[in-house]
Amino acid sequence: MTTGDARKREGHDDAVTLIDAHHHFWDLDRNHYPWLSDEPLPGFFLGNYDAIKRNFLPDDYRREARPHHVMKTVHVEAEWDRNDQVGETRWLTELHERCGMPDAIVAHAWFDTDDAESVIAAQASFPLVRGIRSKPVTAPDPGAMQRGVRGSMQDPRWLRGFALLEKHDLSWDMRVPPWHLIEAAEVAASFPRIRMALNHTGFPGDRSEPGLAAWRAGMEALARHENVHVKVSEFGLKDQPWDFESNRRVVREAIAIFGPDRCMFGSDTPVSGLRIAFDPLVRAVKRMVSDLSAEDRERFFWRNAQRFYRL
Repeated sequence: MTTGDARKREGHDDAVTLIDAHHHFWDLDRNHYPWLSDEPLPGFFLGNYDAIKRNFLPDDYRREARPHHVMKTVHVEAEWDRNDQVGETRWLTELHERCGMPDAIVAHAWFDTDDAESVIAAQASFPLVRGIRSKPVTAPDPGAMQRGVRGSMQDPRWLRGFALLEKHDLSWDMRVPPWHLIEAAEVAASFPRIRMALNHTGFPGDRSEPGLAAWRAGMEALARHENVHVKVSEFGLKDQPWDFESNRRVVREAIAIFGPDRCMFGSDTPVSGLRIAFDPLVRAVKRMVSDLSAEDRERFFWRNAQRFYRL
């Protein structure tokens, strides 16, 4: 996929060349996503999300991304009906054949179920699949944390399923709140040959100084392990407008902690659209990293994602 060529022909030089390492498609007319079609998801991290309960498909993405040069995209599982985990991958493969998007898929599989091995093997059989996103059981706040809960990152069943990723040469997209980042670092240490991508900049939702300090400690624990990358994506906050300076601090700290060789840009389109549209998001992040070298900006916007997801 490429966009932005017409803009360049018109003499504009502000388009960003990028690989979008994190976005979603959904067709609510054809497929079932309980969180979008049934009862609202309680405690959604951005609050009310009615605005994204609509179809979002390749033509919609291309309209959003038109001012920029999007080389390739990585689709991350979008909470498709969990009774048909491979169904989403099959549909996305068909979408790629018809529309040329996405270029890679991060599929879904539970790690702690009896069918974990067969589902992971089935997902791995699709040529576009590069990894699995499977959300472990996490606590709603730091005070509610308990080690060893079924489905958590200490559960032996979960860890046995997780280990299968190495067998199939799949990465893990991890989506956990900041108070579980140190536990995620323990997993990274135990499985150094499994590539891991932390989603959404580690969810620094608490922008108070103590909140950022706790987030930073977890990020630093993860960054000690070379098999972990971070997706610099989705800094939207619940019931708050998108704020450049607050988000710039998070972006720059994430890059400082992980280094420009292990950070990847992701739009989280269309979810991020609840706070900011694709074009102003890309322009804002471009400003945030404008003082990096040209080589480091290339790594951040596309080279790292190209390498991590084998694009």
